[in-house]
Amino acid sequence: MMHDKPGGFEMNQKAVDYAVDSAVMQTYGRAEIGFVRGEGCWLISESGDRYLDCASGIAVNTLGHSHPRLVAALIEQAGKLWHTSNLYRIPGQELVAKLLASLSGLDQVFFCNSGAEATEAAVKIARRAAYEKGESERVTILCAEGAFHGRTLGMLAATDRPLFRTGFGPMPAGFEHVPFGNLNALRDALGPHVAAVMVESVQGEGGARRVPDDYLSGVRAAADEYGALVIADEVQAGIGRTGRLFSYEDSEIKPDIVALAKGLAGGFPIGAVITSKVVGDAMTPGTHGSTFGGNPLAMAAAQVILEVLSEDGFLADVRARAVYLDDALLGLRGQFPAAITECRGRGFLRGVRLDETIDLAAFVKTLRDDHLLCVPAAENTLRLLPPLTISKDEIDLAIAKIAAVLREIPKHDNE
Repeated sequence: MMHDKPGGFEMNQKAVDYAVDSAVMQTYGRAEIGFVRGEGCWLISESGDRYLDCASGIAVNTLGHSHPRLVAALIEQAGKLWHTSNLYRIPGQELVAKLLASLSGLDQVFFCNSGAEATEAAVKIARRAAYEKGESERVTILCAEGAFHGRTLGMLAATDRPLFRTGFGPMPAGFEHVPFGNLNALRDALGPHVAAVMVESVQGEGGARRVPDDYLSGVRAAADEYGALVIADEVQAGIGRTGRLFSYEDSEIKPDIVALAKGLAGGFPIGAVITSKVVGDAMTPGTHGSTFGGNPLAMAAAQVILEVLSEDGFLADVRARAVYLDDALLGLRGQFPAAITECRGRGFLRGVRLDETIDLAAFVKTLRDDHLLCVPAAENTLRLLPPLTISKDEIDLAIAKIAAVLREIPKHDNE
């Protein structure tokens, strides 16, 4: 099954019947399984089966499932107020914005509902900031090859992979791509037409690839030299996933704009853009908006996430368990050198790049059949995105399940 590499796993008859009968648009290759409950790092299906969740809703369930503080905060807020729109002050926004500004060292926050909205807003803000400085020719956003910044038309232009673009052209102008992690190529592309460089310190969808250690500091220096801004796309790598609240922190740079979403509210829809004051001041009433963005429910959940991640020792413990996972993955590669070509990523955004003879979709399905949930990514990479609360025993279980599938591959592949 995994050696012959078909185009993808075949749907069983029940899944086919669902696809035919369902009124839900078929934009997802869904597995035929429905979950009704979650506990920590585990999901429980309609049939009562338990699955170890190393997908976290694609890096969303920061504290796992049904975390008591998140549940309590949402129940309390749901009994008070859900929505008023941004025509009025939302006190929860003011509190969460102060937390984000303080934790990032930046100044202003715009709230939205998703990662694509956050990156789209980041681009708008960067271009508007240039316009307000009298540099209206600065409209281009430099992105990396293999990046993924969202599925709006604008963010498809920021994403160079044909898989996401085909059938949706023409792409909006104003985006250019440079080789991933190549600082010389980035410098060659900079000029008076560039408004900002948008960068993921770890490309999640792109295969859990991390930039070289000195790359972000080089990006910051080059952007400053050429008068461009730096947008840190922290949608997947941020909110503690790499062991720091923001994945760029280890490089000791300060971006001008930070895009957040996914894990910020632990599973409740949210997006946010943090900016410096000089950049944020370019946005005035009417220049951007969101009907649902920053609603009281999202703010209640985000406040809990930021408070928990800011507690003494929480992220240090995440980093310690991430080292444990790293050692386990390296051990797995040593055990199966022909099947695993590379271990990638940082923290709990990890990738296991499989040999091209192994069908990734079938591999993921086989793990799911053994009650382990993972996420596929580019370059034949198995992505591990567990909740930040995963225990060492649960890490051991996940590694054991992956090893069991690798042993099923014909023996000559692992010699």
